[in-house]
Parts: sequence; C-alpha cells; structure tokens
Amino acid sequence: MERGKLRVYLGAAPGVGKTFAMLQEGRRRSERGTDVVIGYVETHQRPRTAEAAEGLEVVPRRRLSYRGTTQEEMDVEAVLRRAPAVVLVDELAHSNVPGSRHEKRWQDVEELRRAGIEVVTTVNIQHLESLNDVTEAITGVRQRETVPDSVVRSADQIELVDMSPQALRRRMAHGNVYTADKVDAALSQYFREGNLTALRELALLWLADRVEEGMERYRAQHDIDSTWATRERIIVPVSGGPESSTLVRRAARIASRASGSEWHTLYVARQDGLAGVSPEVLGRLRQKTEELGGSFHTVISDDPAQGILDFARAENATQIVVGASRRGRAAALVSPGVGERVVAASGDIDVHIVTHDYARRANADRRAPEVLSRRRRTAGFLFSVLAPTLVSLVLWWTHDWHGLTTESMVLMAVVVATALIGGLVPAVVAALVSGLLLNFLFVSPTYVLTIDEPENVLALALFVLVGVAVATVVDTAARQTHQARRARAEADALTVLAHSMLNATDDPSGLLRSACEVFNADGAAIIRRAEDPSGGAGPCADPCLASHGTTPSDIGQAGMVADIDEGTVLALHGSGLPASQRGLLTAYAAYARVLLERRAATAAEVERLRLSEVDRTRTALLAAVSHDLRSPLAAVKLAADSLSASDVAWTEADRAEFVAVIKEATERLISLVDNLLDMSRIHTSSISAAVDEVPLAAAIRATLAGLAGSERIRVDVDAAYTVLADPGLLDRVVANVCENALNYTPAHAGITVDAAPVDDRRLALRIADTGPGVQGHEHDRLFSPFQRLGDVPGSDGVGLGLAVARGLLEAFGGTITAEDTPGGGLTFVLELPRADTAAPSSPGGDL
Repeated sequence: MERGKLRVYLGAAPGVGKTFAMLQEGRRRSERGTDVVIGYVETHQRPRTAEAAEGLEVVPRRRLSYRGTTQEEMDVEAVLRRAPAVVLVDELAHSNVPGSRHEKRWQDVEELRRAGIEVVTTVNIQHLESLNDVTEAITGVRQRETVPDSVVRSADQIELVDMSPQALRRRMAHGNVYTADKVDAALSQYFREGNLTALRELALLWLADRVEEGMERYRAQHDIDSTWATRERIIVPVSGGPESSTLVRRAARIASRASGSEWHTLYVARQDGLAGVSPEVLGRLRQKTEELGGSFHTVISDDPAQGILDFARAENATQIVVGASRRGRAAALVSPGVGERVVAASGDIDVHIVTHDYARRANADRRAPEVLSRRRRTAGFLFSVLAPTLVSLVLWWTHDWHGLTTESMVLMAVVVATALIGGLVPAVVAALVSGLLLNFLFVSPTYVLTIDEPENVLALALFVLVGVAVATVVDTAARQTHQARRARAEADALTVLAHSMLNATDDPSGLLRSACEVFNADGAAIIRRAEDPSGGAGPCADPCLASHGTTPSDIGQAGMVADIDEGTVLALHGSGLPASQRGLLTAYAAYARVLLERRAATAAEVERLRLSEVDRTRTALLAAVSHDLRSPLAAVKLAADSLSASDVAWTEADRAEFVAVIKEATERLISLVDNLLDMSRIHTSSISAAVDEVPLAAAIRATLAGLAGSERIRVDVDAAYTVLADPGLLDRVVANVCENALNYTPAHAGITVDAAPVDDRRLALRIADTGPGVQGHEHDRLFSPFQRLGDVPGSDGVGLGLAVARGLLEAFGGTITAEDTPGGGLTFVLELPRADTAAPSSPGGDL
C-alpha cells in the first residue's frame, strides 16, 4: 500500500493561525470532492477556528479515564475504520493520555500514513526536538512535548504560517488567542516581542534549511552541476601562509554585504600528508573564521585548484576569493599558479583575486627542511671527495681488467652512496669530482683534462648530469621517507590522543601522561603564567593547574613549552624537543586548551543552574507570599475584625469559633514560614546538624503527639532501634512526611509507619499511605520545591514539605525516596544511619 502524504503547517508560536489554516485547507479539499475528516482539532474556544471546522465530518474522540478525570484523545482505530482520503490532526507534538494506542500523537500520524491516509497537521517551532534547548534559552520555558525533527522533515509539504510579533500581540490583547484572564501574564512572559521575534527567525531559518535540502535533492536527481545563485555562498581558500588572515577578513566583508549569505574557509591538504602547515596555524585560522561568522573546512587533494573547484561546486558556491600569487615572475611564467588555474576553470563562479602584502614574493619557508644532522652532512662532504678518489685509484691500478663503462658505473654508485649519506649537495660535489677523475685517469688522452674525441665529451657531460639527477632523486626519496615516518608517528600519537580525548572528562592528567610517553619527558604540567617584576615567569607551585611526574620548577627551566592560550602554557620536563615535533606538541597544547575550556564550561553551567534555581526559588517564594500566605492572613484578619466589631453581639460559641479560626490559620502560617525558612537554609547550605543517638520509636511518638490526625497513624517500630540523627531535624522530617500522607489520604484510610534494617549501617523507616499515589516517573519530582503533582488536592501550602524533608535528612546523612504502596498509594522510605547493631527486641505498639 502506498504511504500517505504528510502536510505540516509550521508556526513560530501559538496563535499565529496554524489550526485555522489547516481547517481552511480541509474545507478547500472537501469542496473539490476529497473525502476529508477531522481526526482531532483543538479550537481553544476561538470563534473563527470553531467556525472554520463547521461542515467537516468529525471522527468521534476516544474517552480515557486518568487520575479520576475523563480525557479525550484521537481515536486512531475509528479513523482507520473510516478510511478517509485526508485526515486533519492538530498538535503533532502532543503527548497522549496513558492507555492510548501510542505514547505520542506523531506516532498516531505515522500509523495513519502507513495505512495510506494523507495527514494534514500543525506544529510549533519550539516543539521540534533539536531546537528544544534553543527555545528554552529564548523563552525560559522547557517544552516537555516534542516531536523528532525527522518526522517533520519527512513531510511532503511544510508550509510556514507567519505573523509579525506586533500583529500576534495585538491578537493576544484582543482576546483572540487566550481568554482574558490569561492575556496579561502571556504578554508579559512568553509572548514578549523579543521572544516572538527570535522564535520567528528560528522558524524561518529552519524552514529555509529544509528548502535548501529540497533544492539540493532536486539538483542531485537531475544531475545539475551549474551554480544556482539562490543565495551568496563564498569560498575562501587559504594556504596557511601569512596572507590567509587577510583573505578571511576580506571574505567576511564581502559576505556581510549580502543578506542571508554564507561563507566558508577552505584548506586543501595533500593526499600524502607530507606537506602542509602546522595544526597551530590551522587552529588560528579556524578560530578567526568562526569569530567572523564563517565555517572552516579541510579537504584532501593532490591538485589544490581542482580541490577548490570541486568543493565550491559541491557547496553551490557563487564566489571564490583567492589571494594574489606569492610566486616570483619567473615561476609564474614557467607554470600557472593555483589562482590562475581556478580562474581558468571556474565557469559560472565569480573569482575575486585579492592583493596582499606578500603578493609576488617568493616564500622563503618553502625550502625543504633539513632532515640530516650536521655530522652526517660533514661526513657526506668528506665522502664526496675521498670516496671517488680512492675508488678511482683502485680502478686505475686494475684498469687492465675493465673498461670505461664499468669505471663510469662504479663511480655512479659512489655518487648514489654519497646522496644516501650526506644528501643532495655532497652528492653533486661527488658527481663533479667523479667526472673530473674519470676524465683525468680513464679518458684518452689520460693524465690531462683534455678530451680527444667529441663523443667522450658528451659521455662525460651525461655522466655528471645523470649523477646529479640520480642524487636528486635519492635525496628526495630519503627526505620523503623521513617525513613519512615522522608523519606516521605523529598520526599514531594524534589518533591515540583523539581517542583518549573522546573518552576523557575535564581532568587533564591523562593528557599529561600521554605527552610524557610520546615526548619521552620526565613530567608535564599545565602552568598559568605568573609574571614577576623582571618579566620572567614565576615558580609553578601556585599557578600549576595540573601536573604529572616530575613537574618543572620554572617555565624557563622546562625542556619543552607550548602556549595553550595567552596566560597558560604546557611545559614538559626533560631534554629539548626537536623542531620537527613542534607541530605534535602544539596539538597537545590545543587538546589541553579544549580540556580547560570544557572545565570552564562545566563550571559555568553549574553556576548557571545554581543561579537558575535561585531565580526559580525566588519567583516561587514571591508566588507563595502573594497567594499561599495570603489565605491564612486573610482568615486571621477576618476573624480579628469580627471579634473587634462593636456593633455585633457575638455569643461565646461564636467567639470560640473565631479564636479557633485564628489559631488554625496561625499554625498554618507558622508551618509555611518554617518550611520557607528551612528551604532557604538548605539552598544556602547553612544547616548544621548536631548528630546524636536517637531512639527512633520514641522520637516518632513524640512527633506524632502534636500532629493533628495522628490517630489515623499506626506505628510499628521496634523500641531497640536507635539512629544517628539531629533530634530537631528528624522531628521536622517525620512531621512533614506524615502531614503529607495525612493530607492526601482519604479520611477513612489509615497510614502505617514501620522500620527494618537495610544492613549493618542503615535503617529504613517506611511511611505508607493508601491515597491515589503518583506515577513512577514522577516520584523524583515529589521532592522538588514548589511541586504539587496530580495526587494533590487543592490545599494550603507551597509544596515545600517533602523538599524540606529531603534537605534536612541529607544534612545528617539520611536519604528519602518514594515508591508505590502495594494495593495503591505512596510509600516514603527514609534511610537513616544506625547507632544500634543489636537484634530487635520487642515490637512497638500502635499509637
């Protein structure tokens, strides 16, 4: 069966008109004869939305009972039986009531599509799973109902329902979105103009990316290679040379002139990996690119010009920014540079040649690095003179046994051996010396440097040229072999380093240990610079952030040092580092910077969460003061005003009732204030527990003696149990938990308190009620401040009792958890440190 299509109406915020647009689409299709039904539409009491739904067939909803209430959800089975051509389903990200066919509505939609039914649905941008954190940062609200991006991206059509923030706020103010009692709060919180503007931009950008993906799929399906300039895309290739920063800044300026443009910095690396710039240089270029709003890419190609053009066409680029060549005029005449070749093959891509301070200058750094030691080069020069001389003398003494050909080949072997020992320059010297000796000793006339036959002149010249050529090849091969070995070693080290980084925390000790192994160092440290009056770095005892092994006593005494950032260095203790390994050490420093940044980010996130929690607590406290404290205060004031009224003759019974109201409201106020103060102390970590041995059964009975409704509590705690606790804090904990159980347990039901050992060190005190309970996944939320879950009736209090109980318990080493009571209800398990180790003696009684 063909899979049904999906059409999504995407909005930036509630109220922009997604549901109305969906219903209008359904009416249009129905008028054209398409079989359209409403699977689920939520009108939110909006008259125009309800009017748009009139005339469309509605599939009856399924009714489900949940926590004593009746909820309605889309009846998927009924829709499948009805089998329409098109079904309208509102709120794609909605979470279904437990007991439904699927957990999420988008899963219902997927089942309908598998049955061949086309679905038209709605969703807001803040409900997309990938954008959940972004929208929370914008609005301050965490969306708990989300839909995977893949579901929305798989839609055959996505249509944006757009509205300016000002127009949406006017709709809100006119009561066209929410009821009048919610308008002021919505306008001042979620529907602030800045929030709506950011959400609108987010929706537009997300949809633009989906449109871009669709265009790329179309180009790929139709083999379109030409550039479609739908938006400006600028590529700036860099070589890592000193002009690269200039090119990056120029590309950023060009991109800033066109709205919606994007730009990419591109570095083309050789496939053999034997030539390139250091990771430190690439890291700086990447950082510069990202700071200016671009993205950095690296591709591998032996032909830089072709690599640049292939990348540009793959990205559908419209412009390429290349720097003027640094090659000299003579080199440019011999072969065209990368820029000239890019211009010649760019086709419909515009190419900008940007001048810079280094244009037409030969790059002094292009000389191949010396791979041989000074001793080997000296030995090579000696060999280039002595070896041809000695070999020529031996050949002269034995000239009767061989001819000129053999003598030439033997001396050619000497030239090759010189190249292997001392490199290119000694080999050239050996070729010249061998040529002269060959002429002097073996070419007629002998013992003079003149030559009779022109053929021998040519042979001698070819000998020297071939000798130089062979020496060049051998020297190049030796250099590349050396570079390949070094690159392989560095690659292996970086592979191990990257693997360890992927599995590492923000502790740099593993990185330092690895650096010591790779560089054969005695120890390593990450040191913060501490400048002394003379400008040198101070000792690392105080500024040392992390160390391993023998720590350098001073930055100046470290054998190897690499900058991590402006104020921090990676220092290794041991012998000096060869220049060829500076790149690898720089990579270690870069990884160290990542670790330090990760540690700083973790600390910042912890601080952000702390401040967020403080802000949330402050907001909830204000709400508590404005609402929960107002009710008992109002009761006290009303009763006091009534008692003080001189124009009414109250009976003694009336007065007693007023006094009872004042007493009850005052006790409620005291309990609320105590909980608020305790919560404040917990958040500021200012609770100090005076731990002592406390008889558990006696402590519980003393607590329950002053608790209203304690006659409903059955205590079964052995008198021998003794715990280590603060008596006052334990009293508050037991009182809060028991009050919670009494408040939310039916009046005819009882509560059980019992205790049993967990092990030799812990005792479990269980307080079990038979109320409605809560779902298992919400047990942890019970202990969050200002929580009132589904089992809580409308009662006084600010939802702090259990949060305070957890905080006070933790102050003297206890814990509290919640679990379901067998047969229904909720059981609170308080684990307390034991002071007794003896076996229970006699059971306690009922209270």
